[in-house]
Amino acid sequence: MTQDVFHITGAERTSRWMITVDHATNYVPSEINNGDLGISAEDMERHIAYDIGALGVSLRLGELLDAPVVSSNFSRLVIDPNRGPNDPTLVMRLYDGTIIPANAKIDDAEEQRRLQTYYQPYHDALEEMAAQRDDPIVVAMHSFSPRLNGRGPRPWEIGVLHAAHDARNFGEHVIARLHKEADLTVGDNEPYAGHLPGDSVDRLALTKGRLNTLIELRQDLIATECQQTAWADRLAPLLHDALAASGY
Repeated sequence: MTQDVFHITGAERTSRWMITVDHATNYVPSEINNGDLGISAEDMERHIAYDIGALGVSLRLGELLDAPVVSSNFSRLVIDPNRGPNDPTLVMRLYDGTIIPANAKIDDAEEQRRLQTYYQPYHDALEEMAAQRDDPIVVAMHSFSPRLNGRGPRPWEIGVLHAAHDARNFGEHVIARLHKEADLTVGDNEPYAGHLPGDSVDRLALTKGRLNTLIELRQDLIATECQQTAWADRLAPLLHDALAASGY
């Protein structure tokens, strides 16, 4: 395991907040098909390879919340850290109309190697950081495509995912605060369902009873550094307001 599998920014920060970025980059390590998954450079810049803009928002948000930011340093197409180890979409062979040649014939041994080399060290880093905090608040940052191939446009600027069985369900308080923003169309468990067994929030927060929220921002709204900074600056006080309202 090398440090390059993940990055920790602001490890010395001491607030309850911690920020995770599962799909921070489109980087493919050189030992995987010479760093080339067999798809075009254009496809590697799409949402299928990483969460566009999520890392930039998270780094600024971490400064504002005095929170460490733990981010993966491998493309979700290498192996998806936001899936359970037994999830059939852990290593994607086909994603939003694009075949991934380097994954098409992956065998169990290679999948296990990627699990142990990339996936598990990243999750170990998340757990180590959370364990250093009393009653930590996990903010899982993601971004979503404005539309998928063959589908209609997605109307939400922001979505918050949460699990129905989460006893404290901090996400509901985040949604309630966001609904006070007149210019936002807020997705409640949109554009995706709020919980997959074994996903990153499940492993890090739900199974441990930790406060959590998963925020999805639409990628066309956070494509530039200026947009990323603006969204982080907007989110930080909203999250503080939600926490105060929750009483947690």
